[in-house]
Amino acid sequence: MKNLTIIIFSIFFGNMISAQKYSSKTGKVSFEASVPLFEDVSAKDNSNTVILNSDTGEIASISMVKNFQFTVKLMQEHFNESYAETAKYPKTTFKGKIQGFDKTKLTANPQKYTIQGTLNFHGVDKAVSSTAMISMKDGKIFMQGGFVAKPVDFKVTVPKMVMKKVAENVNVEYNYTLVKQ
Repeated sequence: MKNLTIIIFSIFFGNMISAQKYSSKTGKVSFEASVPLFEDVSAKDNSNTVILNSDTGEIASISMVKNFQFTVKLMQEHFNESYAETAKYPKTTFKGKIQGFDKTKLTANPQKYTIQGTLNFHGVDKAVSSTAMISMKDGKIFMQGGFVAKPVDFKVTVPKMVMKKVAENVNVEYNYTLVKQ
């Protein structure tokens, strides 16, 4: 698995070799697809890897889909086998750019930025836009934000008998603490 991560980041970041990079291997990503009056449908991954080129604002991340942990283990099993099909699509990636990013203007007070890029999940690429609050303190860059994804956009099929228990819009949130490489 470590070799897979190295290969993927080599492909994504070949142009970032001389750039100032900030990264994290403990990024937190969660999603919520709950519907009122039904059981919570949510999961968290605390091992998302992210790299930021602080010279250009380019950012990329990768999660191994099996790392998403659900409170209900049976729900996790169904997610991995039926919805995300992790045997066939083991990872999800994001590659994009923070619009108007300038590391020299970061302070301890979070500032609002827009991140635009491409999310790949379930073998499907989809353009996404995210609002993030970004700050810098003690030489670390802190980034927190989210966006909405629709399972249908990623060709995820929700069986009819549970369709009303899973939201059409999935709220995805992330929280990163990035350190200089």
